[in-house]
Amino acid sequence: MRLHPRRVGALSPPRPVWLTALAAVGFLGALAVALALGGRADAHAYGGQAGPAQQLIATGKQVFRFDTFGDEQFWGSTLQINKAVAGAAHGGVGPGVSPKTALAVGLKVDVNALPASVVTALKNGTANLDDPATTLALLKLNAVVGLKGVFNGSGTLTSLGITCAVCHSTVDNSLAPGIGHRLDGWANRDLNVGAIVNLAPSGRLQPVADQLKVSEATVRTVLNSWGPGKFDAELFLDGKAFQPNGRSAATLIPPAFGLAGVNLHTWTGWGSVTQWNAFVANLEMHGQGTYLDSRLDNAAQFPIAAANKLGHTRHSPDLITSKLPALAAYEEVLTAPTPPPTSFDAAAAKRGAVLFAGKAGCATCHVQPLFTEPGFNLHPASDIGIDSFQADRSPTHMYRTAPLHGLWTHTKGGFYHDGRFPTLLDVVNHYDTFGHLGLTPREKSDLVEYLKSL
Repeated sequence: MRLHPRRVGALSPPRPVWLTALAAVGFLGALAVALALGGRADAHAYGGQAGPAQQLIATGKQVFRFDTFGDEQFWGSTLQINKAVAGAAHGGVGPGVSPKTALAVGLKVDVNALPASVVTALKNGTANLDDPATTLALLKLNAVVGLKGVFNGSGTLTSLGITCAVCHSTVDNSLAPGIGHRLDGWANRDLNVGAIVNLAPSGRLQPVADQLKVSEATVRTVLNSWGPGKFDAELFLDGKAFQPNGRSAATLIPPAFGLAGVNLHTWTGWGSVTQWNAFVANLEMHGQGTYLDSRLDNAAQFPIAAANKLGHTRHSPDLITSKLPALAAYEEVLTAPTPPPTSFDAAAAKRGAVLFAGKAGCATCHVQPLFTEPGFNLHPASDIGIDSFQADRSPTHMYRTAPLHGLWTHTKGGFYHDGRFPTLLDVVNHYDTFGHLGLTPREKSDLVEYLKSL
């Protein structure tokens, strides 16, 4: 069965998103020793006389990295991703997920959570990356960024949850590709959410398929259409799996840094940092909390959400609402990283800065130093010369002026909400044509170097 390009059908709570399961890397024997000593979390503590603001930020860091908001009931109980990760040899089903597979779908490993013996094994090439048992050991160490395993007394992985960090953190690859120090707030453009959700054992996605009124095979086809670095947060609100041109309706995972002073925080301006955190934690991560948004009662725009009263979500106990202040505080102090000095042409960037503020007109909307409007920062599609498909999936029917700091960290996957422009030069060419700017090839190149320098 093929999904209709505009609507999949009515879907209720079970909706795959963000991602789930699996693990990373390591040397099994060394990990076993490490586990006997106890796992480590990369906890951030403020010593001495930390003030209330510092305490709030420190708490938010822990929430961002390690809190699942009780979403194990969905990823574990409903989808049973944990069984696919463990494999039949360890109380699950199928072959299990090796560290090599986990890394291949974009999951990351926090080197600070690994014992010295494992780090040494990875450095000298003796680490076993093909054994699912190593993945389980890494989960016990809390070393897989954004995943939290639940184990019983006998060491069986009984459930699995996800955290904010799974999509909005990566690592610096300082030890090996996919293994290094955490980089909170960075978009994980390697993460293949659809492939990970597709790890759910046969039949476990059937509740989703039933609500969509399609086969489970069709659901899996849609998930596979997303690709690395993308996720469709609106699919389970409006049922639109593909754009009218046939491309996937999934959007790129955005960074979660550089948001201080920015009015609206999503591609289409759904709301503030706190609003979107509540939306994602409840409706996308499937945590246990409260989310109230009467905009989702609009059955014409959000038929699935309206039918299932998603804008009136309540759980008891509420494991989300009390954590929203701290989570937002941490995210809003995550500054955009400075690009390496060798990653752009400084002389060209200096010329590009003049063009940005002058002839090219970029600063009209990307007001420095925020690089978005210091106020209402939404525009209709006609203002930027693109279609309104994604904007019309939002209550605003508009697109946000994206802040530009840290562009160099998320060039993979392209630019704009859906990656339609593969390179920065493609973006500049679009605006040159749309705005009749008359930029020369050198001016376009200078603008690109300036954007790379932000």
